[in-house]
Amino acid sequence: MKRRQFLALSIASALHASLARATPVDPALLKSLGTQIPAVTLDGTATTLAAADIGDLAAGMRGTVLLPGDGAYDAARMVWNGRYDRRPALIARCESPADVMQAVNFAREHRLLTAVKAGGHSATGKSTCDGGIMIDLTQMNGVRVDPIARFARIESGTLLKELDSETRQFGLVTTAGTVGHTGAAGLTLGGGLGRVGRRFGLACDNLRAADIITADGRLLHVSASENPDLLWGLRGGGGNFGVVTSFEYGLHEMNPMILGGNVTWPQTQLREVLRFLADYTPGLPDELNLDIGTAGRGKDGIVEVEVCWSGDHAAGERVIAPLRAFGSATGDTVAPMPYTTLQTVNDEASRHGQKSSGRSGFVPSLTPALIDTIADLFENDPARPYSMMFQHSGGAIARVPVDGTAFPNRTGKHWLMLSTGWREEADAEPRMAALKSAWAALEPHTEGFYVNSMAEDQYARVRQNYGPNYERLVTLKRKYDPGNQFRLNANVVP
Repeated sequence: MKRRQFLALSIASALHASLARATPVDPALLKSLGTQIPAVTLDGTATTLAAADIGDLAAGMRGTVLLPGDGAYDAARMVWNGRYDRRPALIARCESPADVMQAVNFAREHRLLTAVKAGGHSATGKSTCDGGIMIDLTQMNGVRVDPIARFARIESGTLLKELDSETRQFGLVTTAGTVGHTGAAGLTLGGGLGRVGRRFGLACDNLRAADIITADGRLLHVSASENPDLLWGLRGGGGNFGVVTSFEYGLHEMNPMILGGNVTWPQTQLREVLRFLADYTPGLPDELNLDIGTAGRGKDGIVEVEVCWSGDHAAGERVIAPLRAFGSATGDTVAPMPYTTLQTVNDEASRHGQKSSGRSGFVPSLTPALIDTIADLFENDPARPYSMMFQHSGGAIARVPVDGTAFPNRTGKHWLMLSTGWREEADAEPRMAALKSAWAALEPHTEGFYVNSMAEDQYARVRQNYGPNYERLVTLKRKYDPGNQFRLNANVVP
């Protein structure tokens, strides 16, 4: 049987099972909301949804439809960045590709503003919306590893820590970010930096195949031999083309035990540490990933370099020896550890619900001018309300041609980010203003930005960021989503 026929039969079977197991909306809740439910269209205008139509949607799904007032609604609508407290008109909590088809068709037929939530980590809250439909994929989180053929197939609600946990059992790995509770779907579609990216490429570089529900409600299989144009677009083009329901990644052999940990210095040595790294990092082996960051403020502030060496340990000790010996380090925790331990070390600091804002861009190199600008910012404002992070790039990432995938930012040696957070709303504006002022000094030293960590003011520069790849993305958008149903993203306008 051909794969296309198999997929069609699978969807038909799943749809039949969905109808047989339908979980309708609570009739009392639906009645309390009235016969017409307020909603918002794609262009932001007000509309209403017939309660009967919502009931039909729920009856056709294996999963559930949540409405305001439902006991599970508030938890389902929340996303990672607590700054965004939005209320969709309805949430389609999908459990299968057939459910996703139902939700996409409903959204298109009613021209509803459409958000797609997998891990919910969109920095600017695009995983949710006010008044539209949220297509919630969090219940679809299965992982299957084939250790012989070396691939992993996951459902679209899978988190990175779940993917890592399964692949490590076989001594295999694929690039999977730096925070375990990030959704694999959004990370991959936007590119996918990670601790082994310099060795094995971005998450999107390792994407071999996918299944996607396009705006017209079709299920398409995407691979090098089926719809290869769309595979190119999914490798960095974001959620512009539909809802991906499964991903297939190529896997690589790697020792589950790596050399990992932090080397730290007082923040008063920030300028000297960055100058050392400017000389040390060029030409490093692909097996070494160094992420640079600041933490704390004033006399308690530190600069730290997180080490991830994924190769032979004896060779790694020799390579990182100059880093450990530099300056007056106040801490050194580098030691053999499970890769999965390092992969979740930032999970608590990046926990869900925190209110945050960030600015970021790719850095061609650690130039003297950039180093002086960074050091001046931190020296002149020791109580600054923001922190800095450099994520290592280059290596295998840079060896893919710019037009080899939709992801365009191949030449940067680091990804630089400033971020701030707050608890009290009174702190939000002054902290974001300080962040914006600092970024104005740093941005001239960057080229392009990472669509997975965009700031609100960068959405107007999506065309510029994708550079020579943008027109090809427009062609794909016209083919697969001509009505721009999927626009809550780094949007490619058809």
